[in-house]
Amino acid sequence: MAKKNKTYKSALQEKDGVESPNSLNPNIAKSIKAKRKVQPSVAELVSGITSENITSLSRAITFVESTNPSHSKKANAIITECLPFANKSIRIGITGVPGVGKSTFIEAFGIHLTSLGHKVAVLAVDPSSSLSKGSILGDKTRMEDLVRNSKAFIRPSPSGTSLGGVARKTRETIILCEAAGFDTIIIETVGVGQSETAVHSMVDFFLLLKLAGAGDELQGIKRGIIEMADAIVINKADGENIKAAKSAKVEFNRALHLYPQKASQWSPKVSLCSALKREGISEVWVMIQEYTETTKANHYFTSHRNNQNKFWLLQTIEDRLKSNFYNSAEIKTALQNQIELVETGKTTPFAAAEYLLSL
Repeated sequence: MAKKNKTYKSALQEKDGVESPNSLNPNIAKSIKAKRKVQPSVAELVSGITSENITSLSRAITFVESTNPSHSKKANAIITECLPFANKSIRIGITGVPGVGKSTFIEAFGIHLTSLGHKVAVLAVDPSSSLSKGSILGDKTRMEDLVRNSKAFIRPSPSGTSLGGVARKTRETIILCEAAGFDTIIIETVGVGQSETAVHSMVDFFLLLKLAGAGDELQGIKRGIIEMADAIVINKADGENIKAAKSAKVEFNRALHLYPQKASQWSPKVSLCSALKREGISEVWVMIQEYTETTKANHYFTSHRNNQNKFWLLQTIEDRLKSNFYNSAEIKTALQNQIELVETGKTTPFAAAEYLLSL
């Protein structure tokens, strides 16, 4: 008996769907598109920022972060207009190795501050890939509770190639956030073995997060990071980690005594906390307030900020000179020629550099 051939239809076959009706009036859509193309003026953005409008603040920061020359010019004008409204915050830098719980700590810390009536801006710098130049920008995902807080503003930025993983325009962004009424600015660094000099040079208080039993107590001393820290906070001090955390606290306190007194006349302190359980967070804020009172009383707070401004003036000049040098058409051609001469042994790197700088 002959078997009948059966035809099987795949469930993956594509069928014609129902065409969706145009839900938006074409004239309205055209109007919306036209409005999006119109960029707000400097005066409009400044007015919005000083009126604490988050949309205006975000758009201004986008101009600050842009590498477009016309955007840079507009950003500089916005920053200049916002300067009279800035410099009224406490700037806190937070660093630590990956996995130490920086995002969890910042969220717990931010929620505590907003509960006290403070307005908190978090400038979280995400690591950029050295190959694709891409960045995850996941801090808003990690700080779910804080991102919904009306008194908080979180701005993740890719670190790019800037020193210490700090986004190139973070300092200007601080000014805009202060002008928008944020009285506490938190800057989170990448913390992947980079130099923390950049973030240290733009904050008032530098906080180092550590883990107990991670084997980096002496490593921290070797790297010199403790010398910059105004406080060391040992995170995840809960459950079975409490004993190890207390032991680490003793070790770090001993290490701090090895360093000479800071110019601020502030003695760095070591504290324990559990960001996950939100324990020990209020003590950290009390410590920062004590630091602020001490440094304002002895005038270090103001002189430190003045020195930072001088540092960034010189840093900006160096960056601009470097950029102008490498972007010169003459230098580009001559540099390639000198590289070839160096590779073939016809000149030395030092002689080549001397020649290029003389052009």
